[in-house]
Amino acid sequence: MNFEHYLSDQAVAHPATQPQDIIKQCYQAAFGAEHLLADLDRARNYLAHEYASVTADPAIPLYETISSQVCRVNLAAWKHHALPLEWLFRMFADSASILVDRDEATRQFLSYLETADHLICHGRLPVSFSSQEWSQTLLSYRKHDICAVHHSEAYRQAEHPAYRILRAEYTRLLPILEAVAANRSLPCILAIDGRAASGKSTMADQLARILDADVIRTDDFFLPPALRTPERLQTPGGNVHYERFVEEVLPHLHEQVPFSYRQFDCSLMDYQGARQVGDHPIRIVEGSYSHHPALKDYAHIRVFSQVDPVRQMERILHRNGPQLAAMFRDRWIPMEEQYFQTWSIEANSHITIDSSPLF
Repeated sequence: MNFEHYLSDQAVAHPATQPQDIIKQCYQAAFGAEHLLADLDRARNYLAHEYASVTADPAIPLYETISSQVCRVNLAAWKHHALPLEWLFRMFADSASILVDRDEATRQFLSYLETADHLICHGRLPVSFSSQEWSQTLLSYRKHDICAVHHSEAYRQAEHPAYRILRAEYTRLLPILEAVAANRSLPCILAIDGRAASGKSTMADQLARILDADVIRTDDFFLPPALRTPERLQTPGGNVHYERFVEEVLPHLHEQVPFSYRQFDCSLMDYQGARQVGDHPIRIVEGSYSHHPALKDYAHIRVFSQVDPVRQMERILHRNGPQLAAMFRDRWIPMEEQYFQTWSIEANSHITIDSSPLF
């Protein structure tokens, strides 16, 4: 979806939109939240104060996407969904911590303003103000250095905006966060399986920061050479050392105490050190084959990470280069697909996340 549609969607959703609010959307869409977090403690306290002042509202959407890269998460909806406020703050802080190329963001901002200007001047944006009002506001804004602006008074009075700016990719995590919040088991075990290059590791890393969780990687359980017999590899999902996972992880996974397990290093084709798992109340098992029935249905929440085949190969080629991309295409992806189909992995998952449009 191009920026024209995001502008139109916001104008329809918020009829009190004024020229200043259009400029604000353009700025947030280009720069995100990078200007807001110079002082983390102050930002956290301000969020808590603002959150306390809003009323939970089921009619307000949990988030509104304002560009392909940026969304607004509404506090009234967050409160309605009874999600921990600290999770939202961590996503907000994580989004703001990503370095922005100021020159590129400035170019993007100016491009967004041009799009808005074209739409308004040609009567193609459903707004209540005139093109003359827009032109005057834009001319006044351009007399100063590029900077963030507040919502207009009319917008604040009618729309009561209370939100935080996040990177749009975080929206795919919201169904998972809701499931974790609803789960009453401690520790809560989350398992992320799915297609190669679908963003499983990125998703796990983001969730670990948001939830303050430990991550266990199935890549650490690569099948040792001695066990890689033709018979084993012909078994759907047989290229992971499930027996060691059952022995070294499962006995400790549901106890909220620290433990460790051996890591297998594919580059060395041998064990190399150990991964330490803390006593956090949430644990994430991430990686291909993490939903295999040999692991005895250990997870409270099973997530399947999806990606369309074309985008999958584009990412693998970019990430791994032509030689390994051919290996993925001819060997590893067919093995994964056999595993998914044999054990109905996606159908037996609680949540499916499509990361095709992201990254």
